Amino acid sequence: MLEKAVTEFSKLPGVGRKTALRLVLHLLRQSEDDVMQFADAVSTMRRDIKHCHVCHNISDTDICPICQDQRRDRKTICVVENIQDVMAIENTQQYRGLYHVLGGIISPMDGVGPGDLEIDSLVERVKADGSEVEEVILALNGTMEGDTTSFYVSRRLAPTGVKVSVIARGISVGGELEYTDEVTLGRSILNRTPMK
Repeated sequence: MLEKAVTEFSKLPGVGRKTALRLVLHLLRQSEDDVMQFADAVSTMRRDIKHCHVCHNISDTDICPICQDQRRDRKTICVVENIQDVMAIENTQQYRGLYHVLGGIISPMDGVGPGDLEIDSLVERVKADGSEVEEVILALNGTMEGDTTSFYVSRRLAPTGVKVSVIARGISVGGELEYTDEVTLGRSILNRTPMK
């Protein structure tokens, strides 16, 4: 029994066998009610949380709260790789538009092609009758795969006439030039902005 629990916990990302054993032993020290509440929460989460039909974010309803919120800017869609990216951008409290979660990025080495992602639904969303979308912001990681995905998505969106932009990239505030990788430093110089 203990070994089976450790094996299941070690399947979680970033959890090795030692951490899994610590978690299992921690649960054994808890009251049976606490452990049952934990198990019920995980089971309920898996059963009741689904993906939004519009943006593919996670939600406990068919359409997520962000897509339902009429106060959001419906002229702008921010395209991200995954749900964690939505959470990170929302935590900045700087963006008030809508999102579109691709569910990954194009990565031939990992066997992920454009057809495995939610690109078609993005294009259809922008082209839909009554669509208010004026700009699509590509907020994908600055990796080769992220750039490939951004290029592919922008080409797919080109016939719609919607403005496509990418998030700014560069040196982080407080960062030192000598510790910045060459690609980031090069992009920072090429994409420089006027001093205000």
